[in-house]
Amino acid sequence: MDAHDNDFLARRFEAHRGHLRAVAYRMLGSAAEAEDAVQEAWLRLSRSDTSEVENLAGWLTTVVGRICLDLLRSRRARGEQPLESWQPGPSGAPDPAQDALLADSVGVALLVVLDTLGPAERLAFVLHDLFGVPFEEVGGILGRSPAAARQLASRARRRVRGAAAPEADLARQRAVVDAFLAAAREGDFEGLLAVLDPEVVARGETGTTVGAAEVASNAARFAALARVARPVLVDGATGLVVRGPDGAAERVLAFTFSAAGRILAIDVLSGAARLADLDLEEPV
Repeated sequence: MDAHDNDFLARRFEAHRGHLRAVAYRMLGSAAEAEDAVQEAWLRLSRSDTSEVENLAGWLTTVVGRICLDLLRSRRARGEQPLESWQPGPSGAPDPAQDALLADSVGVALLVVLDTLGPAERLAFVLHDLFGVPFEEVGGILGRSPAAARQLASRARRRVRGAAAPEADLARQRAVVDAFLAAAREGDFEGLLAVLDPEVVARGETGTTVGAAEVASNAARFAALARVARPVLVDGATGLVVRGPDGAAERVLAFTFSAAGRILAIDVLSGAARLADLDLEEPV
């Protein structure tokens, strides 16, 4: 590869660095380790023939996912590091503002819960639920079938949503959901942006949407649901439910929250079998 080609490849990589660092941080919980994983991805890219790679962002996300999976497995094999050792800190290229942004968007509380997941569960949840990576690709990274990857993510999702939440956290979740509900009913773009994580993922019958701007711009998608939805605890976290005339749940909006009080993921769930798997409880 000549200098011109290398410069062009480096510019393409830099365009994706922020996304890759966010993926790695959510996987590893350490800004320094996340930066190391991203740098390793660059080394692998620079040594690879990518002439036939159509989706470089997807290719790089897969590479970072595999690097993080190896690191998580190594970490578990030698004993998990205590939480204090993987707080946001300096990286190979110090960027305090970026570290603060990552810490705010993920939150220590979510990292603590993620820390209880096995490496495979953690990767499946982070890549699919937080970044919308298809289960076919997640399964490929894990060396498992898409169905097995889906099951891992589902199990992780239950543990994340079902983690014991202090009363104050539930009160804050309720405030966020109420604000989301009001903004969705009015199609209030700015109001939705205020409660959404920058990289929020929304999934439903019509597909997956990634990013706060994209989700907020689809406010009309939630408007009809929002008008009839009511707060409910979904697997221990504050969500929304739409009930039929007989009182049975017909549709549920399940949320994953950051400790900073923003919405990381929205799942619009329906179907008797799917809803039967949820633990729904009327909020106090």
